[in-house]
Amino acid sequence: MKLTQVKGNTWVLEGFELIPLYRLENNTCILLDTGLKEEREDIEQTLLEAGLTPAGILCSHAHIDHAGSNRYFQEKYHIPVALTVQEAGMCASLLSLKCYFLLLPPSMVERESSNLIHTPDVIIPAQDGPFSFAGAEFTILHTPGHSAGHVCTVTPDNVCYAGDALLSQEMMNAKLPYCLSHQMGMDSREKLRGRSWDYLIMAHRGICPGSELDTLIDKNQELALLRTREVYDLVTRPMTASEVCQAVCQYHQILTQKPRRALRFERNVRFFLEFLVDRGDLVMKTQDGTVVFCRP
Repeated sequence: MKLTQVKGNTWVLEGFELIPLYRLENNTCILLDTGLKEEREDIEQTLLEAGLTPAGILCSHAHIDHAGSNRYFQEKYHIPVALTVQEAGMCASLLSLKCYFLLLPPSMVERESSNLIHTPDVIIPAQDGPFSFAGAEFTILHTPGHSAGHVCTVTPDNVCYAGDALLSQEMMNAKLPYCLSHQMGMDSREKLRGRSWDYLIMAHRGICPGSELDTLIDKNQELALLRTREVYDLVTRPMTASEVCQAVCQYHQILTQKPRRALRFERNVRFFLEFLVDRGDLVMKTQDGTVVFCRP
């Protein structure tokens, strides 16, 4: 796994996603997320080769590709994990984790993601502002939408780790971008507008100068609205969520043969449908005891 310097003591591990870290003076570092559980050996080996030992985990949110090794590093290195109260609650049990996976059966959630169950040592304050953690002073910005308690973290080098609040330019072709609430996600992106950071790190997968922030926000907003419009255009008659999902998957040619992936696609499509209902573009009705979505 490649370790790349962004600025000063702020570096990134380049895996499936970018995992930032902040180096401390005593050959330790604070991980900003821990990636997928399958990446933990690569992370450890890369840190070992760099002469670094984890001193803490300041986690953006508790999704499988961001907190997959939180418990592992917490227990092995006896280091603190910091999460918001919302994300901590989601990681409290198998049943609370199911709220994230939504349509997946509990047994499937357990098989694939029981590693997410852990108890953080520190709860990130509910307000924006300075946050001292594991020997460094960060700035926290609450950016809910992608998840209930997502945060962006600004390192002492004035580098912002945006996590999944922003997609990088490389991800502007994402067909079904995940957002628990698209409206809140858009509001959180607007909250970041006009900030003067030196660099931005997006988990999937990009680093750019801070001067590109507002343009990147514009492109993220455009992508969310484009995908929303595509879903709307495919609702040509009263349709169930599954029928809409089928139409969306055919439109984008994401014709998976794996039920668990299909259920994730349907979950993501549902969030677009909810956004359209909240905006008044679609309404929900019942047809033979089943909810259907249609135009007003």
